[in-house]
Amino acid sequence: MKKVILGLSALCMIAFTSCKEDATSKINSENVAAAAERDATAGDFPVISFEETEHDFGTIVNGTPVETKFKYTNTGKAPLVVSNIKSTCGCTVPSDWKKDPLAPGESAEFTVKFNGKGNNQVSKSITLTTNTEKGSEVVKIKAFIEPDPNTADKKAGTASIKKVN
Repeated sequence: MKKVILGLSALCMIAFTSCKEDATSKINSENVAAAAERDATAGDFPVISFEETEHDFGTIVNGTPVETKFKYTNTGKAPLVVSNIKSTCGCTVPSDWKKDPLAPGESAEFTVKFNGKGNNQVSKSITLTTNTEKGSEVVKIKAFIEPDPNTADKKAGTASIKKVN
């Protein structure tokens, strides 16, 4: 037991005495300047501003495809990057967004296509993955979907044929 304690003590002494180097001698002044500049601009995030954050298609007939464009501007002090845009379901498809960094003051747009299917009031969210302070932004589309009158006539005609037979 004494040998184990003595061995551990010797190992600890070697470990503590080997770290005598002065850490300040390893600091590169160029790295310090670059870090200071980076930290000074760390609060300068891009800011995305939309012309509209919710688009209302109004009343549409079930199954009628519609589309709109969402326009946005980088109102921040750093380049804006939109790395991904996705919707809450497959019936809403975002496309055609600018994947290159958007400089402060520049504008861009993306298209959202909706297949127009559903019942009554429908609302869908589209999420943009960005390098803004929040990390993501959300826009919405909505529409009131009324039944297709042609489909109702066909069902009524089929039902009356069945009654006659």
